[in-house]
Amino acid sequence: MSQIYRYELTVSEGTIDENGHVNNVEYLRWMLDAAVLHSESLGCTDATRAIDATWVVRTHRIEYLRPAFAGEKIVVVTWVSNFRRVQSLRKYKVIRVKDKAVLAEGETDWVFVNAKTGKLRSIPKDILALFEVLPHEKEAEVLKYLHN
Repeated sequence: MSQIYRYELTVSEGTIDENGHVNNVEYLRWMLDAAVLHSESLGCTDATRAIDATWVVRTHRIEYLRPAFAGEKIVVVTWVSNFRRVQSLRKYKVIRVKDKAVLAEGETDWVFVNAKTGKLRSIPKDILALFEVLPHEKEAEVLKYLHN
């Protein structure tokens, strides 16, 4: 499953809010951490810096499905769903390890920009080639192993 990156963590006490479960903003932090780690693991971060470019977030969407609690082991899975000229859609699932319950699902629309000017720029072919895209129509088929 080279399209899918897995980021595993244990929920810390510091992420718990006044409601006794993980604060919503932590899910976003975990998703962003998973995206950065995935990018770094493929050499995208270094390749992007080498051409004075960077990725920035245009939009986030998160649907919270179940709470997480301190001490639970969590896995964040992430994959690139598509590339367009200057954009890339990345998707995520946050899953509790012990019962494989999906706690949250999300998407981030990233845009590729010149790091000095902030202007949009086309994503170079060598950056595109670093990622194996998992198209929307194939997601269910590929992700089913997460629930076995």
